[in-house]
Amino acid sequence: MYLRDPAAERPESFTPAVQRLLVGEFDEGPGYATYRSRGTTDWLLVHTLGGRGRFGTDADDVLAYPGVTTLIRPGTLQDYGVEPELQQWHFLFAHFHPRADWLPLLDWPSVAPGILQLRPGEQAVRRITDSLAEAVRLWDSVLKQGELLSLNAFEAALLWCDTQNPSDSQIDDRLLRAIELIDQNLRADLEVNRLARAANLSVSRFAHLFRSQLGASPQQFVERRRLDAASRLLDLTTRPVSSVAIEVGFSNPLYFSTRFRRHTGLSPTAYRSRHHNGEI
Repeated sequence: MYLRDPAAERPESFTPAVQRLLVGEFDEGPGYATYRSRGTTDWLLVHTLGGRGRFGTDADDVLAYPGVTTLIRPGTLQDYGVEPELQQWHFLFAHFHPRADWLPLLDWPSVAPGILQLRPGEQAVRRITDSLAEAVRLWDSVLKQGELLSLNAFEAALLWCDTQNPSDSQIDDRLLRAIELIDQNLRADLEVNRLARAANLSVSRFAHLFRSQLGASPQQFVERRRLDAASRLLDLTTRPVSSVAIEVGFSNPLYFSTRFRRHTGLSPTAYRSRHHNGEI
């Protein structure tokens, strides 16, 4: 715990002016600290990359370890800095005013009054880190669209955080590895044995967990992903049906047509021709 003298006056830190979003990356050593007794009017998100940070409260400090994402509500005391033991803190941060449709994404578990935290799994940590780093890069871009692109990247980070919110239906991090493998290449061998290896689970455990969390077997999920991709290709390209079948992982065009009809109620040819019949 970082000991503070409650009677000592603390100098107020600079408060940035934030219109929509302000993002950055700090790698700080001993002595780094910020104190805003009344907090800010914006939200503050801090994603720890290395070392350890501390957030002061009226009770024990809230610690921020690598991979942990911390959120501070508007009007909450901001008393944070490098945790004294490790004396180093590397983090990405974002001051932001949320859009209305972001508010449901900010309902995280509370660890202290006004301070919320998530402890994402390894796969989600990578996605959150990549999205926030992209937001920082784009924020500094010379492109006139840089701020909006940065907002999009930051929104992606919030969405990945939301996948790890235990108050919502959270997908197991091991399943996210398998889903990412599926989405990377639908033409690949996506048998359940390979997916289970990617998730580092036995086949039986993987299949049970997959069905319980996603409501379908791994094979059903893969087929649904392939057929949804085929629907988009039929809508947006003029590729032959046989080419579309191969592109999404079906080696037999006749079998593809059978499964596509069961999935959509139309043959691939009829599905494509509905554009001309005014059915969409």
